[in-house]
Amino acid sequence: MHEILNLVVDLARERMNSPAPAGVEIGAPVRTDERTLAWIDETFGGAWSSEAAAGRSIVARRAGSPVGFATIEPHGLTYSWLEGLAREPGVGVFGPFGVAPEERGKGVGRTLLGRALGELRVSGYRRAIIPAVGDERLARYYARCSNAELAERFDCATLLRPQRRTLVMASGNGSNFQAVLDAAREGAIPLEIVGLIVNSEAAHAIERARGAGIRATIVSWNREREPRAEYDARLLEAASAESPDLVLLLGWMHLLSRPFVAAFPEMFNLHPAFLPLDPARDDVVLPDGTRIPAFRGPRAVRDALNASAQWVGATLHRVTAATDRGPVMARRPLRVRPGEDEAHLMERVHAIERGVVRAGITRWLYERSG
Repeated sequence: MHEILNLVVDLARERMNSPAPAGVEIGAPVRTDERTLAWIDETFGGAWSSEAAAGRSIVARRAGSPVGFATIEPHGLTYSWLEGLAREPGVGVFGPFGVAPEERGKGVGRTLLGRALGELRVSGYRRAIIPAVGDERLARYYARCSNAELAERFDCATLLRPQRRTLVMASGNGSNFQAVLDAAREGAIPLEIVGLIVNSEAAHAIERARGAGIRATIVSWNREREPRAEYDARLLEAASAESPDLVLLLGWMHLLSRPFVAAFPEMFNLHPAFLPLDPARDDVVLPDGTRIPAFRGPRAVRDALNASAQWVGATLHRVTAATDRGPVMARRPLRVRPGEDEAHLMERVHAIERGVVRAGITRWLYERSG
């Protein structure tokens, strides 16, 4: 995607209010419930639930299960494309908006779009902005269904400059480190990977760094010989030497000190569990409506299996002094298969982690570009 488009709809114009397809119920606009937020993450990649939670959503359901949603009036978002037209008086924000793949082409989307725009009109807005439309095909859909017109155009390369100096910290195989390296090399995420820190000489991530020409620094800790405070100081010194804009913890198996966390406010951790959007909660709702513990800590997948949980997942979140309780950047749930062991489940978790990391980093980059 090379451009992002903002469209505008004149809410004073008459438009057809499409009836809901047979078997589909369309709810009133309300604060988005936790089950729907989890379904949004499962269906659309993991970065939209935070946006949907910031507004009211109209949800389409078939047999009680979500099949589509449209959010209106999200508050507190800091994306650069919301700095212009979206701030003008009388302009309401539409989106995010999505329909389950199996329901597309059946009228669910058109109905949700019409209902959402109608609610904005009832709320007193004269115009609606449909922001961050990613391609011309989707722009044509909005034009056809709501008479939306092009209002603003943003060049993605300009929005994402400059490249952010990024330090990765890992303790093991480094498969997610490799995925970030590959995405940066392909230009999918504009990061300059300036270094890797590991806490074990046996970490295979070291070989991945060397193969990419990235400096790898080993900062190991002998607990019997070195006080924790001295190790923390060495680790902070090693990380500070890279002057990073962003620190990514991708499989880093070591608690960080408060001074370290304070030194790097732009630091994210990848955690192998589906964490709640509210960092204070100790449980989380899944797409099927079940509620399970928020599996924090170093053995999240094993803990989930031991608890006979039907779901695991992956979350990229900000690092704070409270372990695995920072604000969520992106997350995605994953259903456990019957009889699945930890090793096989971890392979599937790793597969979704790559998308979660990319979605969370992309969100951060667009938020910072404003």
